Amino acid sequence: MPGSKKAGRFDIADIVRGHRAALESKHSLSPEQKRVLTDIAQCRTATLGGHLDRCQDCGYERPSYNSCRNRHCPKCQALAQEKWIAEQQQRMLDVKHFHVVFTLPAQLRPLAAFAKDAVYGALFRAASSTLLEFGKRRLSATIGATLVLHTWTRELRFHPHVHAIVTGGGLSLDSTRWHSVRRDYLFPVYLMSRVFRGKMIDELKRAYEDDEFACFRDFEDPEAFSKLVATLWNLPWVVYAKSTFSKGEYVLKYLGRYTHRVGIASSRLLDLTSEYVHFRTKGDGSETVSPVEFLRRFVQHVLPDGFHKIRHYGLNASPEKRELARAILKTPVALVKPQSWRERLAKLTGYDVSRCPKCSGALIQLPLAMARAPPMVTS
Repeated sequence: MPGSKKAGRFDIADIVRGHRAALESKHSLSPEQKRVLTDIAQCRTATLGGHLDRCQDCGYERPSYNSCRNRHCPKCQALAQEKWIAEQQQRMLDVKHFHVVFTLPAQLRPLAAFAKDAVYGALFRAASSTLLEFGKRRLSATIGATLVLHTWTRELRFHPHVHAIVTGGGLSLDSTRWHSVRRDYLFPVYLMSRVFRGKMIDELKRAYEDDEFACFRDFEDPEAFSKLVATLWNLPWVVYAKSTFSKGEYVLKYLGRYTHRVGIASSRLLDLTSEYVHFRTKGDGSETVSPVEFLRRFVQHVLPDGFHKIRHYGLNASPEKRELARAILKTPVALVKPQSWRERLAKLTGYDVSRCPKCSGALIQLPLAMARAPPMVTS
């Protein structure tokens, strides 16, 4: 297409640098959203400084610029994900696990977008409480669960839900035995959805009474919240569950696909011009939107400062109970050798950044001056 870049060379940072001003002229952004856009635009550029790699044998040189390390930056997640997986190897029990997804109905999306902290926190509490309660009632055991918040669809639309990786069994309430699930499923999803719905509505009622939804326009009518609750009670809530892998090491790799994912990676950009962004959705599907619309969808998924999108519950949150379970299961603690970021990068890419790409000689690092950054817009 005229004006487009060569396929495979598209970068979300280019969209940010080229169209952020237009986005801000049309939409009001939070300080967190502005900071994310600034970090993405500056990531791995001279603005953040870096070093010069120089080969001692052939004289080859290349600049290496620093990463922004923002958790919303598509460029900064691969190494963070590998580090997280390595750290979790000592937490994960070597048993069958299940993947459960808890989704908020569409009627709650406007409220979730307005009060992210309150609604996302309620979502975590309702989903985790549902899982732990079913473990106690149906297995007479404490299960282990790790929950990860996602807020997007493949089209980058707002769709809050949590992915839960759950042990296929748990430590008996008297901490003496391991109770496994009896069939090739965890718990009945229909019943889980009903319990989840009730717990989430209770959470919303508490938040409403605590004025956490103050100034939400839809609640200017005194009856609006009660009407919303009545609607929610009459809706079928979606809970999805499937088994994953029987070995803990495979479960971790599976879970790693969800923990550090952002709304979209640059690899999904199919075409980019000053007029449109064409990106891959699901399977062979794709969507085309304006650059401003693309950025508007992207910043919807910026999390509040300090909000933890990965949380552990039950056995996964209790080292003492986890060690009791491990002793009963007779599975040793995984021994994990600490790795540097260079070692993790070599594992991911097969590329050793300490060696010259031309002659394989040793590279030395020389400091690079940090370029002057433009002032950050904060209001």
